[in-house]
Amino acid sequence: MTIMTQQPGAQQTGLPTLEISLQYSHTIGRAEFSGPGFRNPTAMARGEGNVMYVANRSYDYRPDGKRITMCTVDEEFISEFAKGVFEQGDGEAVATDGAIIWPTAITVGPDENVYLADENLDRISIYSPDGEYLAKWQRPGTGDGEWDNPSGLVFGPDGRLYLVDSNNHRVQMLTKDGDYIGQWGEFGSGPGQFNMPFGIDVDQAGNVYVADWRNDRIQKFTADGEFLMAFGETGDGPGQFNRPTDVAVDTEGTIYVADWNNDRMQIFHPNGAYAGMTYGEGTISQWGMGKLDANPEMWEERKIAQGLDREKQFWGPIAVECDDEGRVFVVETARSRIQVFHKQDAVFYGVNERVSGGGGRL
Repeated sequence: MTIMTQQPGAQQTGLPTLEISLQYSHTIGRAEFSGPGFRNPTAMARGEGNVMYVANRSYDYRPDGKRITMCTVDEEFISEFAKGVFEQGDGEAVATDGAIIWPTAITVGPDENVYLADENLDRISIYSPDGEYLAKWQRPGTGDGEWDNPSGLVFGPDGRLYLVDSNNHRVQMLTKDGDYIGQWGEFGSGPGQFNMPFGIDVDQAGNVYVADWRNDRIQKFTADGEFLMAFGETGDGPGQFNRPTDVAVDTEGTIYVADWNNDRMQIFHPNGAYAGMTYGEGTISQWGMGKLDANPEMWEERKIAQGLDREKQFWGPIAVECDDEGRVFVVETARSRIQVFHKQDAVFYGVNERVSGGGGRL
């Protein structure tokens, strides 16, 4: 997928001066209640090496699918943890320590421990890199260091943990041990105000980006919560959103937004200028191929199925994540998978080079 935009101040020739290119790599996942696969994933985090952690919400009547899947970017299944129910089939979720019910966010701390937010239990659960349950912070409320539907988690470069306190319309700052540091935000639609914020990320400089869900915009703040900018409005056009659920920033400052109800991911320059979008390019994953090969009748069913072209498109893109290797991960709840893209180098086209067909790498 190639994304092009006319940069502000560039000569208005009708031809692009800056090209941002995302190359589709592969898809990870298949719909499963256990083992290699996901069930209604809501968030992911990158760990050491190629390891990734994926939070699965499953269905309330199938609590055996509520878990964290640990796998690699190359689709090697490692393990699963945070399960409260192990018996397969219909049942009821449990709130025992370490178990999850409605996971919303997951992140890896500076200590490599895994932190998960659960909006049903209003708690943060902490696990070792291998999935051993370590501790919890369960503090429902409206006071300092309390929360109501935590929906986003990310650590800043200085080790502070930012927690999106969705129903309290604010962002809180905590130490990695859960001690309260500070907060900002209140209900509203003005600068620095929120209406049920959801996802969050930080850039290399420590600036904080928040997906302001019901206000259909992205807001940017300093590390201490000073408002810097906002972009986006309600709609389905370029640069508009319909309930953005997550935001991610890569090492070059490019901003990626999971535009949930528009079933797409949008891309923006560091100044918030629109840079393009993708609706997905998914293919069958390795795990999916393995299941089809083990059940040949499923291949035959696919031969006569209608509308398989729609499989490549996003359906419920709820989370987006970047890593230091230029990869962009888009988590799809409804299709129980993650699409992986590689960001390509930007290409600058000068006036003469455009005429002659030349160009150069930035």
